[in-house]
Amino acid sequence: MDFALTAEQRQIKDMVSEFVDEEVVPVADELDKNDEFPWDLVDELAELGLMGMPFPEEYGGAGLDYHAYPAALEEIARGSGGLGTIVAAHISLAGNMVYKFGNDEQKEEYLTPLAQGEEIGAFALSEAGAGSDVPAMGTTAEKDGDEYVINGDKLWISNGSVADTVTVFAKTDPEAGNKGISSFIVRPDTDDGFYVEGTEDKLGDKGCPTAELRFDDLRIPESRLLGDEGRGFVQALKTLNGGRITIAARSVGIAQAALDEAADYAQDREQFDQPISDFQAIQHKLADMDTKTRAARLLMHDAADKKIRGESFAKEAAQAKLYASEVSREVANEGIQIHGGYGYTKDFPAERFYRDAKLNEIYEGTSEVLRNTIAAQLLEN
Repeated sequence: MDFALTAEQRQIKDMVSEFVDEEVVPVADELDKNDEFPWDLVDELAELGLMGMPFPEEYGGAGLDYHAYPAALEEIARGSGGLGTIVAAHISLAGNMVYKFGNDEQKEEYLTPLAQGEEIGAFALSEAGAGSDVPAMGTTAEKDGDEYVINGDKLWISNGSVADTVTVFAKTDPEAGNKGISSFIVRPDTDDGFYVEGTEDKLGDKGCPTAELRFDDLRIPESRLLGDEGRGFVQALKTLNGGRITIAARSVGIAQAALDEAADYAQDREQFDQPISDFQAIQHKLADMDTKTRAARLLMHDAADKKIRGESFAKEAAQAKLYASEVSREVANEGIQIHGGYGYTKDFPAERFYRDAKLNEIYEGTSEVLRNTIAAQLLEN
């Protein structure tokens, strides 16, 4: 495997990097402070073709492979962790559900506006009592003639309060366990019975609304069923496997931002009549931060390579997400330490990187669940 990006992939990464430096980094602190959905930035991403990066051009996407897409997402997250989550949830979860499991009519009607960035997508799987334990969900979808009636609640839904298309998981056969879960396309603006109960006040990931949703006798036509009944659990697992590559990308982006900021600060900050970057203790911290970030990036591209080749990549995606998420937190923590007291204030972005990094260890598979996944894959061989 050649770990070097091609000229085209490098050009895409550089283009996104330039956009992030010019448009995202200058407003990242304000975005973090106000915690409002950045419609202007999302519109600019859409104009650049970045809201449908991996989807085919026939559906309005950019047709990028899974090296270019995570590399671009890494740059977006380097500028803003919240913006990185917005894009990842929109593409890797909501968009991919329609692309992978929707029929031609569903792709044309629902995927195209998502890929073009005209609409925003969300992925509604988790519930208050069903996070890692997906089959414990209580949301139901009962068939009534040529319609489904959905009732229940969803929690921790990224983009949930602003989405135009939400892929919702519900039990069509409550007695069948994970084989009784199905997935549906829900349209909040037109479907009666869709309610946003509120959004969470989170530690980090600002700008990306994390919503609680309620469905009260929400009726949708059977044409909104994604794939076959009873396949929702398998669909969710496959979608999350791909999503973990992009959460690894978000993690690497935050780690790189923390490393860059710490290196710059260490060269500017003087103590004992010299820059603190002259001290071996600081140099060793920076060396470890850089090494861990690079290793996480390589794991991300290794998982992406297997996905591109059509090989099994569940273990590699879990390893990339697990390692990169923990590295992002570790690197951000060391960044605060290098900044000293200033790192604990909002005068510098070091503390924001730490808050944004922590989420990576929780969503789209906690570190504990990922270790179970890796061990299970390992012991099967």
